[in-house]
Amino acid sequence: MCGIAGIFEKGTDNRALMSGMLDAIRHRGPDDKSIYVHGDFTLGHRRLSIIDLDTGNQPLFNEDKSVAVVFNGEIYNFMELRQELEAKGHRFYTRSDTEVIVHLYEEHDIHFFHRLNGIFAIALLDQRRNRLLLARDPFGVKPLHYYLRDGILLFASEQKSMILHPRFRRRLNHRALHLHLNLRYTPGEETLLEGVKRLPPAHLALFEGGLFRVQRYWQPRARVDRTITEADAREGINARLKEAVRRQLVSDVPLGVYLSGGLDSSAIVQKMHELGQEINTFTLGFNEPTDEFPGARLVAERFHTRHHTLALSMTPLQQLPAAIWHAEEPKINLLQGFNLSAFVRPVTKVVLGGVGGDELFAGYDIHRFVYPFDRWHARVPRGLRRLLEWKSRFLFRLQTAAGAMGLDEYRRGVQMLCAIGNVERFYLILRNAWDHDKPFYKSIYSPAFLASGALDGIETRQAFDALFQQVEGKGALEQVLFVEMHSKMVNDYLLVEDRVSMAHSVEQRVPFLDRDLVEYALSIPVELKMRHGQTKYLFRRALAPHLPREIVDKKKQGFAANPYLLFKKELEATARRLLTRERLERQGIFNYAYIRRVLDHAPSPRLRWHYNYLWLLVGLVVWEEEFLNDRREERVEAYF
Repeated sequence: MCGIAGIFEKGTDNRALMSGMLDAIRHRGPDDKSIYVHGDFTLGHRRLSIIDLDTGNQPLFNEDKSVAVVFNGEIYNFMELRQELEAKGHRFYTRSDTEVIVHLYEEHDIHFFHRLNGIFAIALLDQRRNRLLLARDPFGVKPLHYYLRDGILLFASEQKSMILHPRFRRRLNHRALHLHLNLRYTPGEETLLEGVKRLPPAHLALFEGGLFRVQRYWQPRARVDRTITEADAREGINARLKEAVRRQLVSDVPLGVYLSGGLDSSAIVQKMHELGQEINTFTLGFNEPTDEFPGARLVAERFHTRHHTLALSMTPLQQLPAAIWHAEEPKINLLQGFNLSAFVRPVTKVVLGGVGGDELFAGYDIHRFVYPFDRWHARVPRGLRRLLEWKSRFLFRLQTAAGAMGLDEYRRGVQMLCAIGNVERFYLILRNAWDHDKPFYKSIYSPAFLASGALDGIETRQAFDALFQQVEGKGALEQVLFVEMHSKMVNDYLLVEDRVSMAHSVEQRVPFLDRDLVEYALSIPVELKMRHGQTKYLFRRALAPHLPREIVDKKKQGFAANPYLLFKKELEATARRLLTRERLERQGIFNYAYIRRVLDHAPSPRLRWHYNYLWLLVGLVVWEEEFLNDRREERVEAYF
């Protein structure tokens, strides 16, 4: 696992700049640093040595060195690909998985990425054709950003490398900010930095002759198999999960597992044990009632792992600046993984985690709300839908007029019910989006910012319209599973997992996103995945013979700090210190009066949305100082 960066700029020696760009992401690869220049292209690589510890430094080349590649990730089927390429006469000089990429390009031009089973961000330079090729893995496990303006192309694993270019314009993307405030993550290709985009999962970008073209290279082949039985599905899940774990054990260093005590991570431990693998397991808690130490200990003892636990009695916001610097977004779910990865690093630098299991097998609490109305959505007449939407808006106006913040959670619940018949609206309300209530803009934003027109025509719904259109006509739960896998999983969960693990030079692998397992899971009818309101019904039944009953029957618990407890612990004091009238008026975006109302309200568990909102604004102050104002070195002293 590594970090990559690159520059195309005519007539400029960018070696010194690239050195600084690579230093900014040293955490992604502390074992080696390399810079390669060809014409107007400068490529950079930071290496975290996992496979081929001795000869795998990059760039790697083909036989005549006309093709160079820098790479972040792992190709799990590289040995099969290597044997095939050697049979065709290609010569290999290392044992690295990276080297298969240049030879596949020689054989197939740009038409080979669909053959890679792995997690990756790739930059390949064809020196004869003066062509740059970028690609990202099918599910977006590994990040890749780009910036194209004024004849300059920048790309990097992390945005902090790109902002070092002297001609980079550091500006806040107001559209992305609005979406982030609605969803607590930034969906799609945009980022909070104006002009910086993410290459989408399963896409490649071709830069040639001054033109930059992005195209999809792979789509899942899966079609729902209505003939599959529950027994067959259970057997298929176990077989494919075991094979996915086996593939991802390839490593020249020890491996571990983030063991939450939940079903997904426990299943990974069980399959590793079945494969005869020695296992290190790691569990972290916050000394709160939701800590999962007992379940994790039960699994560790059952499968004889080397178990490590850490209970944090901390003031977590002290670590928020460092976590935001690595995540590059002001997110509320950073601190858990940030601390866990720091705990892991002295023992191992490769861990397996359970991201993806809930999207494949319907494991989130929101699926319990979607499931009961699965058929109702299609049966609500259009006229009734319009009436329900009017009632939803009326409820918001009623609560606003009453000024009763404590009723916020109830009002949102009723608004969700009023969205029956519109799956997209129903889903976005479940995911905390609020901009369907247009008057709420006046609570969140300052009058001057709204008058500027910066948000004209921007709605959260727009970021999801195309996804829901792709699954139009399917059941509500099936639609939501598809949308989650292509939005929140990629740009929230996977983004966080990559950044907080790589912050401490730890590689995280995700067996549930093995391509074969994903395609099999997508072929299973959704009515088998969830029954009688039980999340992950099928997956629980599949793992029941292999795991302790307490784990199989356990209700899902999120790995997160409680916002109400955090507010009482230190968020209130931090918000009062940072979100001052003077600062917010200087920033010119937010409505100080509304923030003050939240801070002055008696603490209540019913104000969860409001406390998460404060957390985001506190994080945004830190983000702006570090990414827009370049005050990173002052971070702890300046903010806390």
